[in-house]
Order: sequence, then structure tokens, then C-alpha cells
Amino acid sequence: MNAYGQYQNNQILSASPEQILLMLYDGAIRFTRQAMYGLEEENFTLFHHGIKKSMAIITEFSNSLNHEIGGEIAENLDALYHFMIRELTQANLHKDIEKLRIVDRMLVDLRATWGEAIEINRGQIPADKMLGRESKGPDRAFPDQYIPLSISR
Repeated sequence: MNAYGQYQNNQILSASPEQILLMLYDGAIRFTRQAMYGLEEENFTLFHHGIKKSMAIITEFSNSLNHEIGGEIAENLDALYHFMIRELTQANLHKDIEKLRIVDRMLVDLRATWGEAIEINRGQIPADKMLGRESKGPDRAFPDQYIPLSISR
């Protein structure tokens, strides 16, 4: 193993579960963008490789959810992950870059949300500053038009 490979291996072995989660999101984003680049360049090997790797990570996210503990949040995340897998499948079948862009945006947003949640859990960001919003009270934490996925299905 070369020095860079050893460094990467050490990074993973010494990472906390939270850091590993963020690394996996980074990987899914990187592979989705690799698929977009492969499609733009008509490099279908790169395109298919990126989709395959991104799908594997997202599938693992879905498989690792604990629905007993996570309840509605786990259910909503599972729905998001399944949607992304369907979009990646359609992008693969129809060579549709727009579907890849949708998945990329969702992954970037989820990664940012997890990053903020981790910082809040560590006490690095006050909970009322989460997502750049001041707390609006228990029933005003979300915009009026927000409907949880479990209700909108």
C-alpha cells in the first residue's frame, strides 16, 4: 500500500462514527459527480462506476437505519434514500443528468444537515441556531408549507 493509501486507511480507522458518516456522504457526492462528469464526457464506464458506487453508499445508509429508535425520522430518511436510488436507476437507464443533479443536491443538503446535527450534539452550535434559523418555538420550527414525508405520502 502506498503512503496515501495508508494515510486514508488510518483516517478511517481512527474516525468516530459521526466522521465516518460524513466521509460516506462525501463519497456518495463524489461518485454522483463522477457519474455526471462521465455522462458529460461520454465516458460510460466512469458514468456507470459513479452510479454504482453512489447507489452502494445510499443503500447502506438505508440498510443501517434503526426504525425502532429512529421512528418517523428514520422513516423519512428511508423514503429519501429510496427516492435517490430510484433517481440513480432512472439516470442510469436513460442517461439523464438532471436526475443525477437532483441526487447530488439532496446528498449535499443531507450532508450539511448531518454536519450541523453533529456540531449541535457536540455543543459546538446552539440548537436554536441550527440551519441558520432562530428558534420559533416548538410549533414554528419549520416553514408553514413544510410537510413531513411520512404525512405527504
